[in-house]
Amino acid sequence: MRATLRRAVIPAAGLGSRLLPLTKAIPKEMLPVGDRPVIEHTVRELIDSGITDITVVVSGDKSLIQDHFRPNPALVAQLRADGKDAYADAVEDVADLSRRGHLTYLFQHGPYGNGTPVLNAARDFGDEPFLVLWPDDVFVAEVPRARQLITAHEKTGAPVLALMPMDPAQSHRYGVPVVKEDLGDGALRITGLVEKPDPAVAPSHYAAIGGYVLTPGVVDELREQHRRFRANPVGELYLTDALNAYAARRAVYGQVIEGHWYDTGNPQAYLVAQFAHALAHPEYGPALLDLARARLDAGRP
Repeated sequence: MRATLRRAVIPAAGLGSRLLPLTKAIPKEMLPVGDRPVIEHTVRELIDSGITDITVVVSGDKSLIQDHFRPNPALVAQLRADGKDAYADAVEDVADLSRRGHLTYLFQHGPYGNGTPVLNAARDFGDEPFLVLWPDDVFVAEVPRARQLITAHEKTGAPVLALMPMDPAQSHRYGVPVVKEDLGDGALRITGLVEKPDPAVAPSHYAAIGGYVLTPGVVDELREQHRRFRANPVGELYLTDALNAYAARRAVYGQVIEGHWYDTGNPQAYLVAQFAHALAHPEYGPALLDLARARLDAGRP
C-alpha cells in the first residue's frame, strides 16, 4: 500500500540576493503579497491540501519567519480590549497555522545548493514520500497546486514535478523536462531535466516550476550526490542532479498544473505578483484599475 502523503519541506534559507537591498534585513519569504507574507501563501496551500507536517528549513537570520507564525496572546488580548476583534481573529488565525501544519524549523547545514535543505529535512522521514515547495512562489488555482501534485503521485507512486506550458523562447530561464510520453490529463512521463537550455535545443515546451513530490529513492540519490561532494567539494548540491540520476533508471512524472503561477524571486516578478493579487481583491482591485486607466489616459506609464 502506498504511504499517505502528509509531510512537506519548505526550503527558506536562501539569501534573496536578487531582491537586494529590499532583503538586506527582511527575509524574502516575509515580503508581502497582498496582506500576508509570501511564505504564508505556501503554508496555507499545503494545509489546504491535507499536509499535516511541514518542515521549514531556515538559516540563522530568518527568525522573523518563526515570529510570524508564533502565537502572540498579549497582542490578541490588547486588540480585543480595544474592540478590534477582526484584527485579533486574524492574528490568531495565523498562529493556528503553526498548529494545523505542525510547523517545525530546521537550520540548514551543508554545501550550497537547493538539494541541501531537502537532504537536511528528509533524514527523519524514513520511507515516506513528501512535498517540496519553494517559499517565493504564489500559485492561484481552484485546486491547490500541492493537491494536484499529491493526486498525481497517488496515481503513480513515483516522484512528480510541477510543470507549466512554456514559450520555447523562454527556455533559458527554466529547467525543461525531457518528455518520454504524454499520458493525458496533464500527466507526462519524463526521463530527465535540462537546466536552462538554449531554445534551439530545449527538449520540450514545458517548464519545471518548483513543486515536487519526492520519494525515498530520490533522497538516496541526493545522499550519493552529497557523498561525492564530500570527496570532491566543488560546485553545489542540486536537486535537479538527483532527479536526473533517478529518472535515468526509474519512473519520474511531470504534472502540468492548472492555475496561475507567480514567482516573487526577482523585482519584476514580485511586482507582477503584487499587482495580480491586488487586482483580484474586491476592494483594492477597482481602485488600482482606475489608477492604471488614468495613467494610460494621461499618456504616462
